[in-house]
Amino acid sequence: MSLISPTDRTVPITVERRIELTPSESFQIIAPIDLGLIFHKWGPLPGVTGVKNQTGSWDQVGRSRNPQLTDGTTANEQLTEYNAPHSFAYQLTEFTNPILSRLAIGVRGEWTFTPDGPGTLIRWTYEFLPRPHRRLALRLGLAPLWRRYMESAIEATVVAARDIAHQQLRGSAVISSPIPG
Repeated sequence: MSLISPTDRTVPITVERRIELTPSESFQIIAPIDLGLIFHKWGPLPGVTGVKNQTGSWDQVGRSRNPQLTDGTTANEQLTEYNAPHSFAYQLTEFTNPILSRLAIGVRGEWTFTPDGPGTLIRWTYEFLPRPHRRLALRLGLAPLWRRYMESAIEATVVAARDIAHQQLRGSAVISSPIPG
């Protein structure tokens, strides 16, 4: 079941970055990426130390996990869309963080990978579903901080994706090189 309906008044935040990898390469690296590589503590917002209770590889609708945050809190995350190599979406609910749990019922996140010349435009949207009478507090209080957190995370994502792609390229070069004899 979808967390957000067409009639809900949400608080969306979108950030974008370009990368020289193809959409397919970007998607294959980013969709299953280790969250601890990209979500670092920023200001008052916690980073991610890992995940628990993951129900399988992060490549099928319905898979779920519990991100573990640096402040000791967690949430429930469920993969709601998986359209390789174009996009994936998820929802986060049941925040144990006292600020998030008071402001939002949940979040819908979506990553899209669009061809951009020889590379890819990565777009990440985080759409908060506010609790009743909390939309203004969320929009004016948390959203500006969260945008900066997302900017930091998407930049870390691009750096990590480049590093992973480079490692994969080096690994395939080693495998495909002839054995001297």
